[in-house]
Amino acid sequence: MRSKLPKRVDSVSTPKLNFGTAPLLHGNSMSHNPSPKFSVVIVAAGQSTRFHDPNFKKPFATLDGRAVWLHSADRFQKRPDVHQVIVVIPADERESFTSKFGANVTVLGIEVVIGGTQRADSVRNGLAAVRDESDFVAVHDAARPCLADAWIDRLFRAAVMHRCAILAVPVSSTLKKSSDGKSIDSTVDRNQLWLAQTPQVFERQLLLDAFAKFGDSSFTDEAQLMEMARVPVHLVQGSPMNIKLTTQQDLALASAILKALPTSHFDAPLHPFTDDRIWR
Repeated sequence: MRSKLPKRVDSVSTPKLNFGTAPLLHGNSMSHNPSPKFSVVIVAAGQSTRFHDPNFKKPFATLDGRAVWLHSADRFQKRPDVHQVIVVIPADERESFTSKFGANVTVLGIEVVIGGTQRADSVRNGLAAVRDESDFVAVHDAARPCLADAWIDRLFRAAVMHRCAILAVPVSSTLKKSSDGKSIDSTVDRNQLWLAQTPQVFERQLLLDAFAKFGDSSFTDEAQLMEMARVPVHLVQGSPMNIKLTTQQDLALASAILKALPTSHFDAPLHPFTDDRIWR
């Protein structure tokens, strides 16, 4: 029997911003390709404990005039193969998110889902909102705003070919192991080590099945969940520029990277509401 996740109680609907599964507006009107279809779950529900900003959690901080999460959402929302973009936010950010980004969500047709206490719970909630007609689900950290279309192109092609694929980069630095955090125990062989990134893309039914069977286990990303399910995950060469924001200092680095990335090869113009400076 094919597994399907039940809707979680904390992923409820509100009239204004469609906190749930039904879109207010289809966010990708330029899509004409019947197959394959991708849904994207952007996870922005973390606590940002190391970001140390009294006003914003890192997905909602300003980066080059726009919120961090919008950089990622824009990159996916313009693609003709993406027919659904979902952002998962913390429960305590619902009112603030509505106030700041209501226009963005409404105009772009982005669906908003409330996250859980752990990242796995948040991804589960986002997955429950994925449309049945989706062939693949891409899970992306909202705190990785520096994406290039070429990386996504390669990743999506690999996912279609291999059913599961993630962006990753080989470890280039020398790795040291320390049991006490003060002295070196040993040097770790880096030759077979890769740093996992997002997006991570999976055939929808495979991800549903893995969550149904192993979703209560401890895992740090969805690729590890697939490892538990003994499903091979294909590595796609990513880029060191695909950084994950951790501290406020990372915003300056991300700003420089955005300027160095090639411009989008999709011609669809962004709606002016994708620039959220008017709400700041």
